[in-house]
Parts: sequence; C-alpha cells; structure tokens
Amino acid sequence: MKSLIRSQWVPGRRRFVGLAGAAVALGGSLGSLGALAQAELRGAGATFPAKLYQRWGRQYAQSGGQVVNYKPTGSGDGVRQAIARSVDFACIDTPLSAQELSERRLVQIPTCVGGLVPVVQGFENQKLKLTGELLADIMLGAIERWNDPRIAAVNKNLPLPSRRIVRVVRSDKSGSTESVTRYLAQQSPRFAKDVGIGALPKWPGEVVAAEGTDGIAQAVKATPGAIGFVSSDRVDADGLAGVQLRNRDGQFVSASEAGFRAAVLNSELARSGQDTASLLDMPGADAWPLTQTTFVLLDALPATAASVEPALKFWYWCFSRGDNLTKGTGFAPLPTSMQTKLAGRFAQVRPQSGDLPRYQLL
Repeated sequence: MKSLIRSQWVPGRRRFVGLAGAAVALGGSLGSLGALAQAELRGAGATFPAKLYQRWGRQYAQSGGQVVNYKPTGSGDGVRQAIARSVDFACIDTPLSAQELSERRLVQIPTCVGGLVPVVQGFENQKLKLTGELLADIMLGAIERWNDPRIAAVNKNLPLPSRRIVRVVRSDKSGSTESVTRYLAQQSPRFAKDVGIGALPKWPGEVVAAEGTDGIAQAVKATPGAIGFVSSDRVDADGLAGVQLRNRDGQFVSASEAGFRAAVLNSELARSGQDTASLLDMPGADAWPLTQTTFVLLDALPATAASVEPALKFWYWCFSRGDNLTKGTGFAPLPTSMQTKLAGRFAQVRPQSGDLPRYQLL
C-alpha cells in the first residue's frame, strides 16, 4: 500500500502526504496543555498501542523532533486527560461519538489498526484453538478447566491439562476491554446479558486484575492456567502463547498484520471511510476477529496557534511517513479511503486567537 493522503491542506498551505500513527517515549510527569516552551511533548491514554508509539517516538526525536513523553494510563484516563487539557494529546481505543467530540471540543483522528489477542499460560509450544462462543464461556467462568470437553472438541490433537482456568482482566478502565466485551457479547447472548459491554465490567466469579497491557502480560506469564488479552505486538515480544480464533468464515486464524488488513478491507472503514466503524468479527478467510482501530484526541479550540503547534507538528510528521512506520510492527495502516477525511481533521483545529497553526515536515 502506498503512503496515504495526497491532497492539499489549506491552512498554512502545507501538503498532507501520509498516514501512520503516533510516536512516543514512555514515562515522566504530565503538565498543562500546549506549553510551547516545554522541553517535551506530553500525551497519555491507551496502553494497546503504547510500545508502537514508543518506537515511533524514538524515530521522531532522532529526526530532530521534540522529545515525546507518552504515559500509557488507559483509554479511560486518556479521555479524562483530554477533557481536562492536562496533556498535549491523548490516545484512546474506543472512539468518542460526534456529540461527545463537539461537547468536549476535541478532534479525533484514527492512527492505525491492530489486534487484540487471547494469550494463555501452559501452551507455549502449541496452538490452542478457540471459538468466540468458547471464549465467551471461559470469560464468564462457565468453562472452568482447560480439558473441558467443549475445548477438547476443537483441539482434537492437542493434549489439554486439567488445570483450572484463571481469567486475567484489566483493573483500569480500558478501550481494549470494551472491544473484547463487545466481541464476546456478539458471540454469546449469555455474555451480553451477564457481563455486557464496558471498559471496566464486573466479571462473574474470581478473577486476577492487572493494570495496563503490560500488567496483563506479566500476570499471564506468572499464573499457571491463565488467560488474558494483549495487543498483537506483545505476543512475540513478551514470549506469550497466542490463541487461534475461529473467524466469521469458519477459519481458525492467528493474529497477523494480514489478518488486520483483511478485517479492514471487509469493513465500512474501507468501503466508506467511516473511521469509527467496528472491525470486530468481519468476514474474510484471513480476517482476525478481534481487530480494532486506535485514535488520538487533540484540542479543537486551543487558546492560540502556538499552543497547539508542537502536537500538530508531531502528528503531521507521523502521518507523513505513511506505511513505513507500521511495517513489521504488529499493526497495520489505515486504508486509502480515509485520506480526505483525515486531511479535514487537521483543519478542524481552530485556535481561539484566530491565527492558524503552522507546522511542516522536519
């Protein structure tokens, strides 16, 4: 796929020439939004793409850009920080509605696409297969042991331990959790009734709670019989055993960039450019069922152009690099149908001072 966006952007007469994602370095404290004199650009929010953003942040700084300090605090906190204007940008995994964006005076821009992956402890050299229905029953606590006959029925050649299943879930409000519960609710009427869709649901029975994606990964590795959900880039990086899921076409697939692209191409995101369209359980032989888009939030009405220029320059740099920033990262770029809409999102940032923000590629 070629770099995205080949259209003119009117304010400042800069060319908007690409699409990728955010770039960040982890850690540090947060401060007031838009302080131009600050030594670093600050962001907070989603843990799902945090490692990816860290990698891009290093590249941005190495190219001569500002140091970017992103604190992966969860999508719920990202929304809170964006509303409070306590960071320069915030990242979320579940998009806000048009009404919420208008009320909060925020601009929302999709960055890239990735996958959520069920990971299990005790299957490190094997590929456990699960269906959406089985996964829903496991997360409900209705299936309690790994050698349950229903799991064995789809893993005929895999020896299954009698070990008890331990569910590891997020302790913080998470867009990833909302995506997982939405998918499981689609697969199971019982799950939809007993748990429902939410960023911090009340799980039935006893669970292990961990903070952030890193916390989930560590808890799964340390807990015999555990199952949890992490972003696709963490599976190999953290030495985790990813589950194969049966997709809508009846194929058991592993999470992959090709699987994320297949989900995108069979969704309204590709067909009509609707960036808030669900990518869950899309048709396609290769499609990964737990695919999602991740987003950045920016202040739509900053006090001055100067106060928002650092964030806009950073994001412009990221978007201009097109597919190169996503290749081999465990994430996939957004489709070309997003081009015009994304260019328009930058133009939605309108400082109250009346002057237009100026930024360019480094």
